[in-house]
Amino acid sequence: MSVIDKAERIRALNDECRTSNTARTLVLTRGVAALSASLHRQIIAALARFDRFDADNDPYGEHDFGAFTIDDHRLFFKIDTYDRSCLHHSPDPADPAVTCRVITLMLANEY
Repeated sequence: MSVIDKAERIRALNDECRTSNTARTLVLTRGVAALSASLHRQIIAALARFDRFDADNDPYGEHDFGAFTIDDHRLFFKIDTYDRSCLHHSPDPADPAVTCRVITLMLANEY
C-alpha cells in the first residue's frame, strides 16, 4: 500500500470512527464529563458532523484532530490508534484488524 493509499485508508477509518455512535471507544475528560447530558448530546452530534479539516489542524490528512465550540465551550477531539489490547500504538493504523481507535474529547482549557 502506498503512503497516499495508507493515509486515505486511515482518514476513512477515522471518519467512520468519528461519525459512528458504535464503532469507537470514547473518552471524556473530567471537564467534559461534568457538563450536562444535554450538552453531551450536542457535543456528540457536533463531533459526528465535524468536517472543517485543513492544513493547520490536519497536516497529515488523517482527520485525527479537530476543534469546535458548543454553547461557549471550546472543545478538542483527538483520535489515537492502539493495538487491539489498547496497550501499545497500533502496528498499522490503516488495518482495522489490528487497530483499536479511541476518541478523546476535552475542553480546550484542559489541554
